[in-house]
Amino acid sequence: MSSINIVDQSIAHPVPTERRESPGIAARPYLILRPARGWSAINVIELWRFRDLLLTLGVRDLKLRYKQTALGIIWVVLQPLIAAGVFSFVFGKIAGLKAPNGMPYFLFCYAGQVAWSLFSSTLTKSSGCLIGNAQLISKVFFPRLILPLSTVPSVLVDFFVAAAMLAVMLLCYHVPVTWRMMILPVWIAMLLLMSLGVGLLASALTVTYRDVQYILPVALQILLYASPVGYPMQSVPARLRIWCILNPLTTPLEGFRWSILGSGQLQWQLILCSVFLAVGVFVIGLFTFKRMERRFADVI
Repeated sequence: MSSINIVDQSIAHPVPTERRESPGIAARPYLILRPARGWSAINVIELWRFRDLLLTLGVRDLKLRYKQTALGIIWVVLQPLIAAGVFSFVFGKIAGLKAPNGMPYFLFCYAGQVAWSLFSSTLTKSSGCLIGNAQLISKVFFPRLILPLSTVPSVLVDFFVAAAMLAVMLLCYHVPVTWRMMILPVWIAMLLLMSLGVGLLASALTVTYRDVQYILPVALQILLYASPVGYPMQSVPARLRIWCILNPLTTPLEGFRWSILGSGQLQWQLILCSVFLAVGVFVIGLFTFKRMERRFADVI
């Protein structure tokens, strides 16, 4: 099915009531569906018209995720707590690593896990949204970009719930509030752009190549240990540190902890490179998604 644009003829060319009611004269069509030309990755007007669908899909995701579970939304906090406990035991107790500035290693790991969960959850949900809504795609017209975008509200709700637990832990450990926390939206936006860009690319490829849905979890697991989530950058040997710096997630993860805990050192050159990289990944994901969109309904 080809990608299409909506032209609202009722607004552009209003049809007189007398003409619509005349049996001998055909009324103008309310909607005209035409194939899109060129690359228009984001049609903001079209997305705005379907904003109710985006919100409905986001609310549906929240309701279905923890339906018939005993703990419900507690899993949002329990999962990063368990992961932080495992990291603090393996890296802090067994490996003997120390968190910067003498802070508790569990708090250090939990802050990194909250940021990582924002990235991994967005990527996982957006990459599988087309396959999960195959019947909807093949039967109903709507902007296909609505599906990956609808995963963001539910992921942000989970993120803010886990961040609320982080705020409680900061109070318990007497971590002061500083001006650095005002830069938190920058790191959150970078993580969302990267995860959405890769998610758009993966979701488009998964429609044709189902191998992607099996490769992605393995790649995420490798990326988790290759990123400074459970260990500080200072503990990485100097000869291997360059590989950690080349990891696109290193700067936003380190920046997230720098804003909250005041740990680590940031270089503004690396921050600028990471910002351009995040935007570039998002644009590439949009371009690929748009190019392959016209085949979704036929292949899925």
